[in-house]
Amino acid sequence: MKKIKSFIDDKFNYLVIIILLLIFFKSCSISSNITMLRKEIKKTNSRIDSIPNRNELKIEGLRNEKRMIQSTDRKILDVNRENQIEEEISELEGKKKIKIQKN
Repeated sequence: MKKIKSFIDDKFNYLVIIILLLIFFKSCSISSNITMLRKEIKKTNSRIDSIPNRNELKIEGLRNEKRMIQSTDRKILDVNRENQIEEEISELEGKKKIKIQKN
């Protein structure tokens, strides 16, 4: 124990410098990791922005369902569902216009 204590007392300045250098190099690698993470966040945000929102997807789904109903033999239930689809599409487009006006 005395040997270790005497070694630390003799070489204290060198040990402090070495520890500071290690901390410095570690902090440099952290900042490079942060810049890489920022680039990834920008890429992810651009992908998210390019994805259509739920209302747009729902409107397209309803339009597809309406086209499918129109392509098959018509029954009274199909005509009623087609009217419901039209109403839902108009409601969703109205909400979409309101959101655009707010922004």
